[in-house]
Amino acid sequence: NQSLNRAETVLAFSVSDSGIGIPADKQTTIFEPFLQADGSTSRKYGGTGLGLAISRELARVLGGEIKVESSEGRGSTFTLFLPQNYSVSPMERAAARIMPQAVEPEPISNGESEEPEPSEFALADDRANILPGEKSVLIVEDDRDFAQWLLDVARQNGFKAVVTMRGKTALDLVREFSPVAITLDLSLPDIDGWHILNRLKSDLTTRHIPVFVISAREEPRNALRLGALRFLTKPIDEPQIRQVFEKANEMDAKAAKKLLVVEDDESQRNSIRELIGNSTAQVVEASDGGAALERLRNEPVDCVVLDLMLPDMSGFDLIEKIRSENEHLPIIVYTAKDLSQEEEEKLNRIAQTTIVKTVRSPERLFDQTALWLHRDAATLPEDKRELLRRLNDPNEILAGKKVVIVDDDIRNIFAMTSMLERFKMNVHSAETGKAALELLQAEPETDLVLMDIMLPEMDGYETIRAVRKMYGFEQLPIIALTAKAMKGDREKCIDAGASDYISKPVDTERLLTLLRNWLHR
Repeated sequence: NQSLNRAETVLAFSVSDSGIGIPADKQTTIFEPFLQADGSTSRKYGGTGLGLAISRELARVLGGEIKVESSEGRGSTFTLFLPQNYSVSPMERAAARIMPQAVEPEPISNGESEEPEPSEFALADDRANILPGEKSVLIVEDDRDFAQWLLDVARQNGFKAVVTMRGKTALDLVREFSPVAITLDLSLPDIDGWHILNRLKSDLTTRHIPVFVISAREEPRNALRLGALRFLTKPIDEPQIRQVFEKANEMDAKAAKKLLVVEDDESQRNSIRELIGNSTAQVVEASDGGAALERLRNEPVDCVVLDLMLPDMSGFDLIEKIRSENEHLPIIVYTAKDLSQEEEEKLNRIAQTTIVKTVRSPERLFDQTALWLHRDAATLPEDKRELLRRLNDPNEILAGKKVVIVDDDIRNIFAMTSMLERFKMNVHSAETGKAALELLQAEPETDLVLMDIMLPEMDGYETIRAVRKMYGFEQLPIIALTAKAMKGDREKCIDAGASDYISKPVDTERLLTLLRNWLHR
């Protein structure tokens, strides 16, 4: 440390404890943000893993440093070294102007970046010469070269194209040009792409527009569950790009999308036909799994609604067979079957939506088929438009619902509670897994749980498993929260019994979308 080496006098402040000590191989790790000596999800002690990282940075700002001496079972001594007199050298001052400032993320985000907005690149797109009736696509992409490539291929496939790197601008352009398809990158400079996807799919004037997510982020299941038609992981090749625009052309050319209903009860099939069919949706039927597979092999279908209880095979087997031949086909499970935890978890992996048949479930079925068939609400009868408006009113869906937040960081609890209470939700909280179990036993009417995975002693995975063993909570929606966001985290959460997953820092729009999806059921 140059500041300490130059100092005439150095002050040392030491703090010793007689605790459990820190292994030698962890004595560097503990100064990293969000890391602790015991970094497991079930560590004995709580906390965020930020204390020493912040202390180290404060020491550096003051021209000093922190050292640790420790041995397991004998405690630790942390020493802060500071120069008695400290002034920043010209070289350090220049470096400070160049180096970016490290900013701790907020626990709750609205998806919008607070960074200064970079200047938008200019591509010679077609926004100035799109005539009424001409087909256009919107390209939302922050990589200039990739955006130019998409623009070129779109034109080769008969589209006019409009390009922007900004999410805010994209939302305005959708309303101005009414594109027949959108390509969307998730990493945008001003608004997170998840926020854009949610806005597009929760607005009845735009949710019928097919969205192709093209991103380096590997979260295809989340994108498809939120309403994207396809998810393509960068880097991608030209045939894949051409398939995007070919699919957009195909969907635009269809006056009526085709829905396959797989149900052995004829009265149920007739009810669904009456509910959904009109000039923008053609309903075809199959009374068993074999007939459904035969139809799918002989004619194009845009979405499938199926019951799990079929005469010739289980609905689960049918979905697996459909997926092996039609990887991207949206599947809506519509069933009266009492689902076990294992069955719920499996459906979360292989189907877009599961709707349990109740008095209100036909409305939910209409809403979901309208979403996945990309039906323009403006073309529906007035009573159906009003139904969609009511079902997609976020305040109507969330108001009065009881949510339990389980998190050992009171700041996260406060931030999420403040946000959810704005939607008139009834929020309770617990800071440990044990406290969460006791709270749920005392509040059996709970509608949903937000479960942090990194909890002291009893981690989130163990707590979720314990909840699932409690009578009456087998199908309670549980959304797992984790700061790790590592590949495979979602699968691990689902395997433990979680209904869904979201990573921290929590994006408000994505969280609200998940809440609406699960509280709709």
